[in-house]
Amino acid sequence: MKNYLRFALPALVLARLVTILAQPLQGLLGYGDVTQYMHLAQIPGLPFLSHWTEYPPLFPFLLEGVLGLSGGQEHVFAYAMVLVFLLADVGSLLVFTRLVRLVSAPADAPGRVGVYFLILCVFAYTWWYFEPLVVFTSLLSLLLLLEGKSLLGGAAASAGVLLKLFPVLNLVVAWKKMRPGQALRSSLVALAAAVIAYAGLWAVSPDYTRASLVSQAQKSSWQTIWALVDGNFQTGNFGPLVERLDPSLAQAPLGRPPVISPWLALVPFLGVGFWRFTRATTASHRSLAALAGFTWTLFFLWSPGWSPQWVLYLIPLALLCLPLREAALFSAVLIFTNLLEWPVLLSRGLFWTLPVTVLLRTFVLVGLALSFDREMTALPVEAGQAAYALET
Repeated sequence: MKNYLRFALPALVLARLVTILAQPLQGLLGYGDVTQYMHLAQIPGLPFLSHWTEYPPLFPFLLEGVLGLSGGQEHVFAYAMVLVFLLADVGSLLVFTRLVRLVSAPADAPGRVGVYFLILCVFAYTWWYFEPLVVFTSLLSLLLLLEGKSLLGGAAASAGVLLKLFPVLNLVVAWKKMRPGQALRSSLVALAAAVIAYAGLWAVSPDYTRASLVSQAQKSSWQTIWALVDGNFQTGNFGPLVERLDPSLAQAPLGRPPVISPWLALVPFLGVGFWRFTRATTASHRSLAALAGFTWTLFFLWSPGWSPQWVLYLIPLALLCLPLREAALFSAVLIFTNLLEWPVLLSRGLFWTLPVTVLLRTFVLVGLALSFDREMTALPVEAGQAAYALET
């Protein structure tokens, strides 16, 4: 595996550099958000202090730093962001490889790493959006929690929470694997940085910080089964950037109100999640990683919104926990379904096609949740699993 990794890491860097050099800047940026990121960074003043932002604090301030280092030049900023995402992908491949050693049977390891390597090389979402940063922190927190490192795992999740709130979902592993005191420490560490950051920003600029906190909650449903019920046929984008200068506009509702309140819908999802949490086994690292995958998938099924690039969170979890052919099939279907939605259809204004892609993706997510559930409740009875069964 080490020899394989010595090939995979430089090959990933080479493949991304070839992608950067072999096409014009606009072709590289494609249908992604890097240009939008630069426009966000160009808003006068600092985020949270002079304007509101829909992102947690770490990413907007990273954008400000990259903009400053690039001298405000668009092409330099764009290439710098793509290289930052490449570094995150390299980190994710390293962490994923360690997770595979921990979770999977040795015979499967090269195939799992190979499929993930191939996806990172060719899948444009990995340089169109900032998700690679979140994926890296999420995989790192999962690895550390599986290794029983409660404080370090919480710290890695904390970095993810400051980028996007999703990595807090990995704490389900801590509460299943560790003693309550350890799990509580992991959770407190994971949330502490976000609480401190937001408290400090609130003390300096309460209006813009409050607006930043409520902005996501004010969005209507988008690109999900819930959006179809609500009659919302749009993406999850916010309005013009000039609106970021007015804190009151962060609270303006976007789209039609929900037919079913997300908070009401959360109740049965929490019930199902807790029920399956109690049934999950701690007999192997694989079952615990599958519990994380089940939690992420259940969260996305509940979520009022879906962004196509979020598929990047589910693919490595599927490749870790499911039989390799099944994981590759799920990954391929999710990738092509989301690419069909964005950019193939929605970039051309074909919003009437959303029921097709949304229903197909929902069906796949349900199947993925059932597969994760199967793995998280299974006992490591195969001889090949003895190497990665948890010590008792």
